[in-house]
Amino acid sequence: MTTLFLHTANRPAPRPARGFDIGPVARTAVSIACFTMSFTVLLALGRAALGMAGDLSAYARLPVIIHVATVLPAIPLGGYVLLAPKGTPRHRLLGKVWLVLMLATATSAIFIKTGGSFSWIHLFVPLTFHAAWKTIVTARRGDIAGHKRHLVLTYLTALTIPGIAAFAVPGRLMNAMLLG
Repeated sequence: MTTLFLHTANRPAPRPARGFDIGPVARTAVSIACFTMSFTVLLALGRAALGMAGDLSAYARLPVIIHVATVLPAIPLGGYVLLAPKGTPRHRLLGKVWLVLMLATATSAIFIKTGGSFSWIHLFVPLTFHAAWKTIVTARRGDIAGHKRHLVLTYLTALTIPGIAAFAVPGRLMNAMLLG
């Protein structure tokens, strides 16, 4: 996989963008999703840290720990990468970090089962793998419009929809931490 990221020496460096370069609707949707999810996560973590979430020992399994440890930083980092200027070395580095976090999140989700079986939320695992592949392919081809489209869609679907479920569905860790 590292060859996908390292063979850029033959291509001219992309020109850094000025300001926002996603449309106003996408920018608004990403901003709202990023702020709302980040705030809700901080609130849930704060409640848990203060002992207000009850007993969370049932969630102390390695796949859950990896899943939470990778998805929580992916929320604000993904929002930042989408909203910050594009084409800079920082954008490329943080984008790669975000993609690795998303792949680790999706991979760990495979090992988290409710009642011994997969749930509807596991549909986001192949969606995330496919989106990661499309993100890399479009960037390497120089299809920046496609690259942006896939990333905005991935952020708003693969993070936001499961994020809402994590807080809304009883029995899930973030629900227990926020409402427990």
